[in-house]
Amino acid sequence: MNRMITRNCTLLITPLLLATSCSPGIEQWISLFNGENLDGWTPKFTGYPAGVNHLDTFTVEDSLLTVSYENWTDFQGKFGHLFHERSFSHYLLRVEYRFVGDQVVNGPTWAFRNNGLMLHSQAPNSMTLEQEFPASVEVQLLGGNGADERPTANICTPGTHFRLEGLLITRHCTDSSSDTFHGDQWVTLEVEIRGNELVRHTVNGEVVFEYGGLQLDATDLDAQRLLNSGAPVALSEGLIAIQAESHPTQFRRIDVLPL
Repeated sequence: MNRMITRNCTLLITPLLLATSCSPGIEQWISLFNGENLDGWTPKFTGYPAGVNHLDTFTVEDSLLTVSYENWTDFQGKFGHLFHERSFSHYLLRVEYRFVGDQVVNGPTWAFRNNGLMLHSQAPNSMTLEQEFPASVEVQLLGGNGADERPTANICTPGTHFRLEGLLITRHCTDSSSDTFHGDQWVTLEVEIRGNELVRHTVNGEVVFEYGGLQLDATDLDAQRLLNSGAPVALSEGLIAIQAESHPTQFRRIDVLPL
């Protein structure tokens, strides 16, 4: 069961009902990660069916949801994603994350201190066995390498497009205006997403990106499968997923506020 983070709320419990009664306007955050286990989450790795947590990559350690490569000897292109079971459309997502440790052997050079939050994502059981990334909008998380500028909260678009200042953007990744965060420091990311109309990225309290017009890319094979099965072009809702792209990452908070 998801934990509810509420303010000025009364918890109502009956044998058949668990609910909260709150004053008007009080925020009710839903914690997607319970701090104890991966209940409510489903892994999917390239080459494996949904539900297989390859080499126990996604784990809970010290109340942290961890992307761990302790059991890996070679990456071999086995990209992974961990999907929450609930679909959202209009919401505020708040995540606290950090990069730790060393990248697994033969991880892509671009994946150094690289992870992502896949929003409005397709479901894991709709992906093909060898599919590397779900059709979704990725809020790319990057950590610094100690020298170069590497902004975080960028956007990447596997199987999707978006609009920026009225223009359709078809390139895969676009950088935000965020600072670079070197080392293993915790970073707080908030993403406000309202259907397919507006997405706003905020890092440590500073707005670093705004865009909209989320849509499936009709030229992408994975997106084509979704469109052929009846999915609309406009991407207005979907699942939230965490990536495993070869660098260890930890999350201590993954909360959603429905809007």
